[in-house]
Amino acid sequence: MEVRSLPLAPAESTAEFAPGARNAIRTCLRVQSNELVSLITDQETEPIALSLAEEVRAIGAPMELFVLEDFGPRPTTAMPARILDALERANVSIFAAQAHPGELPSRAEMCRVVERRRIRHAHMVSITPRIMVEGMRADFERVDELSARVLARAQVARRIRATSRAGSDLVAEFDPGIRWVKTSGIISADNWANLPGGEVFTTPARVDGTYVVDGVLGDHLGHRYGDIGATPLRVTIEDSRVVNADCGRDDILADFLSYTSRHEHSNRVGEFAIGTNIAVSSIIGNMLQDEKIPGVHIAFGHGYPEQTGADWSCPTHLDIVGRSFDIWIDDEQVMAGGSFLI
Repeated sequence: MEVRSLPLAPAESTAEFAPGARNAIRTCLRVQSNELVSLITDQETEPIALSLAEEVRAIGAPMELFVLEDFGPRPTTAMPARILDALERANVSIFAAQAHPGELPSRAEMCRVVERRRIRHAHMVSITPRIMVEGMRADFERVDELSARVLARAQVARRIRATSRAGSDLVAEFDPGIRWVKTSGIISADNWANLPGGEVFTTPARVDGTYVVDGVLGDHLGHRYGDIGATPLRVTIEDSRVVNADCGRDDILADFLSYTSRHEHSNRVGEFAIGTNIAVSSIIGNMLQDEKIPGVHIAFGHGYPEQTGADWSCPTHLDIVGRSFDIWIDDEQVMAGGSFLI
């Protein structure tokens, strides 16, 4: 069962994606032959989607496949009804497509169905060939073991401090009533997750200090600017809110300030996360992989309250990522220079 067949591609054009696709379908999602898979992609990402589809076919699972441009021009501001209907039938779903400005609400619409139906869902927004041969080739069983160790410490933490060589110095405090979430790449019905996986996160009670973004910005700004290490963005945070920002590039600064001023909570830290994908060793300018690099990243706006239990939400979500962190969970140093000590 396929709603739309992808064009046949030469075997060599997708062969390099096969190990990552096998990881996604067999290790991370653990698709079974009797499970219906919904695969959502776009024209730009079709070669990667083809490699994922080939793995699903190899298992013998039925599949419904959708290409966003078949439903109209981008941006896709509302998820098409046929896709939402398919998710009502699916056991497993994959979103492997590029991010366009204004599409976050449509992806949130999709995720609400995923959460309500408890579908095992892989979120591969802005997936690229490079990510398929780097972060998606991780040993996700090892990443899961490391993530579990970090989670065990974070769950009882009252305070985490993070510093970086670029000048970040951040202190986060936590509410024991708000959950930490592990998204290691091994996906269950309890929580959908990004692939490649490798992080633990929560909605912090309070964050204060400075975060220097010498890595990458999230959402469509990541595609626009890539790696901004040469012109870092310095963000000052008080009581979880952006109070100041400066950058050597006026366009980066203007876009950041515009994004974080759209709604009441757009400038509020909604996510505090520790990356745990030990296969990721360098910033590539793509948030999907870069936020999994060992270190601390935060996001302003929506903090996934449906997973953490936080009592507020926001229509926007902007991650920021830096390099080379030292981390202390309460009094225990767990990372030095971007390498785990546990």
